[in-house]
Amino acid sequence: MKKIFALLLALCMVLSLCACGGTKEETKTEEPAAEAAEPETAEAAEETEEVEEAAMAVAMITDYGDITDQSFNQTTYEACKAFCEENAIEFKYYKPASDSDDDRIAMIDMAIDEGFNVVVMPGYAFAPAIKATAEEYPEVTFIALDVSEFDLGYEGAIPANLYSAVYQEELCGYMAGYAAVKLGYEKLGFLGGMAVPAVVRYGFGFVQGADAAAAELDKTIEMNYAYGNQFFGDADITAAMDTWYEAGTQVVFACGGGIYSSAAEAAAKVDGKVIGVDVDQSFNIDATYGEGMTVTSAMKGLAATVKTLLTAVQDGTFEGGQVATLGLVSENPEENYVQIPMTTQFAEGFTAEDYAALVAAMFNGEITVSDAIETMPETTNTTVNDMGNLK
Repeated sequence: MKKIFALLLALCMVLSLCACGGTKEETKTEEPAAEAAEPETAEAAEETEEVEEAAMAVAMITDYGDITDQSFNQTTYEACKAFCEENAIEFKYYKPASDSDDDRIAMIDMAIDEGFNVVVMPGYAFAPAIKATAEEYPEVTFIALDVSEFDLGYEGAIPANLYSAVYQEELCGYMAGYAAVKLGYEKLGFLGGMAVPAVVRYGFGFVQGADAAAAELDKTIEMNYAYGNQFFGDADITAAMDTWYEAGTQVVFACGGGIYSSAAEAAAKVDGKVIGVDVDQSFNIDATYGEGMTVTSAMKGLAATVKTLLTAVQDGTFEGGQVATLGLVSENPEENYVQIPMTTQFAEGFTAEDYAALVAAMFNGEITVSDAIETMPETTNTTVNDMGNLK
């Protein structure tokens, strides 16, 4: 009996040891593998998320016009596209279905939903859309061109993810008016788009520059001044320009997106001249309407602004929360955010050297230009026929 009990006890011990051995083997083969897998998966997910957050993707939204308007939209589009291609950054542009705040907001929402984290918007019309989206998407960088503090109307601080560049249009408007008179034109016209602050500054600067040059030359000039109340040309605006040119107007500063087409169409009929705006419009206007039609253009450094700000986003030095006014930063005419192009029809009355001297005098404060837009500037040698809105 004792032998049988001893055998049974020994058998129980063997079975017990086998059972314990099985448990240890399962722990060695399953639990460590699971523990190792979980942290690796979590780390990989975090790394993927960081890469996605760091990847810069740029969207540009058009305003009234499109990317072939030879003005604000096209210049902004081409600058964004060039930067992104050069730096292997994803880029896409969006065109709202209509000229409405709701459609601009819809395009911003769509761009962000599709993964774009930098949104570039040209023109004051974006102000309501910016106010509706900038604070809603604090992780997205918003770059606005020509949207002023007045347009935005923030009561408190401007969102930290928003930078808007506005320009001293009165300065390049002055340059264009001064150049036109120095080049011998005595009957001028100003055709603005809508009487928004930026367009008015262009126009009032044009008046001041023309009058200053007339005073230096001791001559009297005449200027027709009007707004088309729209940013595109049409038959009615062209008819009004026909009247101007037929009555002796020699050159018209067409200032407002595509409205230049009406001035150029009218000028082509009588061998008249035009002055472009925002960008150097001579390439398009001269090719379309007649070689040598464009005397000069009052330009903003849109492309330079886009490149500067996208570079800041890329290298982590972007400083939002501001509306910055850009103008003259150098005596060198080609280094400034406001200028006329070197394709200007320089001649004996106004050479490239004369232009450089003008810019230096403006930069050094020897020449001052008012940025007031409430009333037409006072003139001494210029008769301004203020016609208000043509439509």
